[in-house]
Amino acid sequence: MTSVQSFKPMSDERSTVLILGSMPGAASLRAEQYYAHPRNQFWWLMGELVGAGADLPYERRMAVLRENGIALWDVLARCERPGSLDADIVEESIVANDFSLFYRRHPRIWRVFFNGSKAQSSYQRYVQPLLAGADAHIEYQRLPSTSPAHASRPAADKLEAWRSIVGR
Repeated sequence: MTSVQSFKPMSDERSTVLILGSMPGAASLRAEQYYAHPRNQFWWLMGELVGAGADLPYERRMAVLRENGIALWDVLARCERPGSLDADIVEESIVANDFSLFYRRHPRIWRVFFNGSKAQSSYQRYVQPLLAGADAHIEYQRLPSTSPAHASRPAADKLEAWRSIVGR
């Protein structure tokens, strides 16, 4: 069994939106970059929505997200998982990231989007009970996963759903 650890959050004082994955996949961990798998649709979506497409160098993509008030992180700090599939995460090994501290450091965040169902269910199970209502001002929404494991949903449908991160 492989123990994996997530990245530090990509955020700054301008962050108003937080996009949460569950845990980086093997390609991302090797590259030390969020959403590094070439078939993951995340950077294509960010290119369409805010101009942070895969054609830009990684650091520039991250800068464009920050300029648009978008932060990235993962629900899980560490866990055991063979390979990259969320379904293979060993539940007993899960340690969640410290969202109480994160929200104190990022008081402008008011919308949280989950990149898929595992991110949402893990947050609801391992994070929300510890927040004790400190997240009452935050709006939550699950979006369709950008993972290549969920490629059956048409890209146009995903784009339409993901438009909500730039709405309002």
